[in-house]
Amino acid sequence: MEITNVSEYEAIAKEKLPKMVYDYYASGAEDQWTLKENRNAFSRILFRPRILVDVSKIDMTTTVLGFKIPMPIMIAPTAMQKMAHPDGEYATARAASAAGTIMILSSWATSSVEEVASTGPGIRFFQLYVCKDRNVVAQLVKRAERAGFKAIALTVDTPRLGRRESDIKNRFTLPPSLTLKNFEGLNLGKMDKTDDSGLASYVAGQVDRTLSWKDVKWLQTITSLPILVKGILTAEDARLAVESGAAGIIVSNHGARQLDYVPATIMALEEVVKAAQGRVPVFLDGGVRRGTDVFKALALGASGIFIGRPVVFSLAAEGEAGVRKVLQMLRDEFELTMALSGCRSLKEITRNHVVADWDQPRVVPRL
Repeated sequence: MEITNVSEYEAIAKEKLPKMVYDYYASGAEDQWTLKENRNAFSRILFRPRILVDVSKIDMTTTVLGFKIPMPIMIAPTAMQKMAHPDGEYATARAASAAGTIMILSSWATSSVEEVASTGPGIRFFQLYVCKDRNVVAQLVKRAERAGFKAIALTVDTPRLGRRESDIKNRFTLPPSLTLKNFEGLNLGKMDKTDDSGLASYVAGQVDRTLSWKDVKWLQTITSLPILVKGILTAEDARLAVESGAAGIIVSNHGARQLDYVPATIMALEEVVKAAQGRVPVFLDGGVRRGTDVFKALALGASGIFIGRPVVFSLAAEGEAGVRKVLQMLRDEFELTMALSGCRSLKEITRNHVVADWDQPRVVPRL
């Protein structure tokens, strides 16, 4: 079957992967309301296209933390990619590099920062969970720096793991042939089979529940890398992130895997953008499956978007070629959306190009 859009990869991944692995990637927390809402909310935003604009040349380039990339579409951190495909994070890194875009490597990757760096050049950020042992955190950050990673994406929405019921039913654990490579040799125990989710038990033992804003400041004392704070959904926390010295914000609900019944990220986005007041860039992850979604996020103030599940599903289906294709399809769809909306560059994408069902009745701007 010819793949014509990003969403089609999910069904192929479901067929190919063991149930435990597919469910781990696909599921959300509890009732999975937010999981559905991350997608559905995009359909409540409609376009107000401007016509008779010369769109013979479209420029999608942008700059993220000083790095020029050809499109505002980047790869979010997703854990344990070798469960999806034997090449795992290596394949994802090569695909990101081929597309010229940014990849964030998960702390819980099945390939280490050094291994990912060995795939060749590329702009890579490192996603960080803060462990109870701060020496381990400092070591990880230093290793990422040495391996040429350009920023730290600090995940702030996981003092405890959300309740993912399929992981409990499946007694989820990392397949025996794989390890969390960044933690090898750090004496952090391993993920055991439990009568619950093995990952939830592992997180309970390792991740620091005392994490607070002062730790964002502490992180800046151990690294000169810029810090993106990932997992913000409110104006209050956006302001605190800026005050704490964050270089950017990723509006994220952890792929709807943490607290259920939080809003879709696309619905939380504007509140966060307004609170940031242009002092730091704001990015979005969660629910992006179409180039139209990318445009909607930028129209609501995002500087760029990150994709997670589309990467692991396409990786499972076709390895590196699948991830390359996902990035290319999103790029092509986004370029077409820009052209049909009358936008020739990212700065021409404005709030007036969309109408959301939560907007007040709009006053049409007079020309």
